[in-house]
Amino acid sequence: MVEGLFLSIPWTIKHRPKKVSEVVGNDKAKETFLAWLKSWSPKSKNKAALLYGPPGVGKTSLVYATANELGYEVVEANASDVRTSQALKRRIFRAATERALFSSKGKIILLDEVDGISLKEDKGGIDAIIELMSISRHPIVLTANDPWDPRLKSLRSLCLLIEFRPLKKREVISALKRICEKEGINVAYDVLKALAERAKGDLRAAINDLQAIAEGKSRVSVEDLNLLGARYKQVNYFEMTRQILVANRIEQARAVLATPSLDYEMLFLYISENIPYQYDNIEAIAEAYDALSRADMYMGRIKRKQAWGLLPYALNMLTAGVAVIKHKPKFKWTKYSFPERLKLMAKMREKRDVRKAILTSIAKKCHVSRRIANTEILPFIKFIYEVDKNKGKKILRWLRISENNFKLIISKLNY
Repeated sequence: MVEGLFLSIPWTIKHRPKKVSEVVGNDKAKETFLAWLKSWSPKSKNKAALLYGPPGVGKTSLVYATANELGYEVVEANASDVRTSQALKRRIFRAATERALFSSKGKIILLDEVDGISLKEDKGGIDAIIELMSISRHPIVLTANDPWDPRLKSLRSLCLLIEFRPLKKREVISALKRICEKEGINVAYDVLKALAERAKGDLRAAINDLQAIAEGKSRVSVEDLNLLGARYKQVNYFEMTRQILVANRIEQARAVLATPSLDYEMLFLYISENIPYQYDNIEAIAEAYDALSRADMYMGRIKRKQAWGLLPYALNMLTAGVAVIKHKPKFKWTKYSFPERLKLMAKMREKRDVRKAILTSIAKKCHVSRRIANTEILPFIKFIYEVDKNKGKKILRWLRISENNFKLIISKLNY
């Protein structure tokens, strides 16, 4: 393994703007945000600002650059990771109502990716954000890719909407050039132009691509672009898993991190499932799973402690750590398998949905809650159906419950 590999920091973090003037493009959005923040008070009409636009256009970077320049403390949570109203209150509400510890200026409460909230899984999440706005003693900033999502309707009316547009090609090239100068890397203009065209206005993707081909080098040529392959139009976890497991170089394995909308946890499951298919000797399998287990430990710590500084370590273990191993076998083509854990979760979810639909039908017909339907009515329907199927079928027809769906869940009912 290459010494120092796991100390590599993503350049998107390493070269994050420290001042508002360093944030690339979207000058109108920057002016609007600064004006809102400087005039903010607990009695402001818009107690929150919703920064929206495609990925990689500077929404989150602007918040951190502004906080750094004006002396605010940032308290951040990814809204799609705070799954319930209780979790949001536990993590954010106290910070929103107390004075800042490390800044006399105050805090900025940042909720990233609010359009990632699922109404089914994130019960009460939207309502909790609205409650947060009403009690917060500090400005709240939300970010989203799609603010017109129907789920965000109640939030939109309470926020100042600030649009971020995709960056121009010349703006991306200029930003990449500055990074190359700071890293002491000589990169041909044609390379920067190709990276900017490939990114389509997404500076984060362009920086990830640049790091993938330039890190550790003093000079980068057009030929180095071949390391990137084609940018994925959609997330294809089978292809990304194959690229990691057959990679012989660190940058080849890490190149998948530039994939748009990459879910690291999903990629983890695919790699874990398919290591034994690609690696056919026990030493290689053990080494790969050792790296994967370390990635899992880092990811667990990140979730528990919000220690995002560990993310580079987790991603390096997940990609290069699994790929660059001592006993790596020769390449062979093999068919990969869909993660069994995901299959099991899908089956369990299907059964839960069927059970919920049945309980809803019972509750509606019998004018009771689903809890009462589950504990006091469903057991008797199950008993009647097992003792006398004809009577049981009549009851199911009256309740408008499919017999097949009913049989799907009764095998799991134990009373």
